[in-house]
Amino acid sequence: MRMYDIITKKKRGGELTKEEIDFFIAGFTRGEIPDYQASSLLMAICFVGMTDKETYLMTDAMMHSGDTLDLSRFGELSVDKHSTGGVGDKTTLVVAPLVASLGAKVAKMSGRGLGHTGGTVDKLESFAGYRTELSPEEFMRQVEEVGICVIGQSGELAPADKKLYALRDVTATVDSIPLITGSIMSKKLAAGSKSIVLDVKYGSGGFMKTPGDAEALARKMVRIGRSLGRRVAALITSMDAPLGYGIGNAIEVREAMEVLRGRGPSDLREVCLSLASTMLHLSLGYSPEEARALATEALDQGLALRKFEEWISRQGATSLELPLAKYEKTVYATHSGYLNKIDTEAVGNLSVSLGGGRRQKTDKIDHTAGIILSLSLGDYVDAGAPIGVLYTTEHPEALDAVASALAQTLTIEDKKTEALPPLIYKTILGDEE
Repeated sequence: MRMYDIITKKKRGGELTKEEIDFFIAGFTRGEIPDYQASSLLMAICFVGMTDKETYLMTDAMMHSGDTLDLSRFGELSVDKHSTGGVGDKTTLVVAPLVASLGAKVAKMSGRGLGHTGGTVDKLESFAGYRTELSPEEFMRQVEEVGICVIGQSGELAPADKKLYALRDVTATVDSIPLITGSIMSKKLAAGSKSIVLDVKYGSGGFMKTPGDAEALARKMVRIGRSLGRRVAALITSMDAPLGYGIGNAIEVREAMEVLRGRGPSDLREVCLSLASTMLHLSLGYSPEEARALATEALDQGLALRKFEEWISRQGATSLELPLAKYEKTVYATHSGYLNKIDTEAVGNLSVSLGGGRRQKTDKIDHTAGIILSLSLGDYVDAGAPIGVLYTTEHPEALDAVASALAQTLTIEDKKTEALPPLIYKTILGDEE
């Protein structure tokens, strides 16, 4: 079998066989297929696409290219959640303890932030002593006893994806629904959970810019996950504005804890309840209506907060206190009007400039850094009123430039936009696929 023939076949619109896909994934992972041939095939896929069968075969091959996690001891109870990335997206901090407080088992490996999107592991490391690396035995025991454990990605889960994504990133082959599907689902399936809920973001801060594109990706991932034996559902949610008001690690943890206390921003609470309800529906078998009622009750009665505190303490945090920034700067509106639009990706990048994220994987995080916006889409603001507060410990020299730039990311106009983007565009429960 030759890569030349596989590339030619796909370039001409042919459907690749299991043997051809396995040959490519295994050979590229082992370093036997050069980058120039792999990138040629990836570009052909971008142009002509892949069938569901091809995407299924590729996802399966990528999933089995390295280690897989065995969560069979938890039976039907294991459940995971994945977001396609956004700004201010701290939902895992709420939904994981929420569903665990009701009997689900959340054995989760999360990533770190890069670019304008944040990472759950970085947020959790805002707690002094929190351990993001545990032995497999410690990991499983905590899930068994507490119902939840969240660590950094370990072992060699889907190494084919790691190599392929690095190549896609530099060859303009990222924006392909089959390739995105294989990348996301291979890692989630290798992580072992029986049920998976996907939060697919659309809008100015999301990878998919329109709800239609997000829905196409969501349906593809749901079909592939179900074909590979998992229960999968998806929510399509807006990232036309940061979720909540806070952007930055310790800042986002505080906001998530406010939701766990029954308060917090209404948009963050709503997305968390919708995700948690769907996770409970898949893993525990409740109807969507029953799951929603149970999740709301667990949140309002403090069950989820107590589970959060148990989880964080069990995983090594020496205190539930969070660090505070040494420097801050308030940004004020230059004119009155309605906030009609936010360049959400730009806001995320401004948080990075303050130290709240990474431009390169080796960058050091300032856990205190970030932004708290003072208003959300549709709000009216008077000239001279605050539009946000900037925080940093490590980069006070950046405050003035970020303050000026923040004002440019917010579109404030005399007339209010009549139609704001829906927070939750659609829910795909999976049994309809």
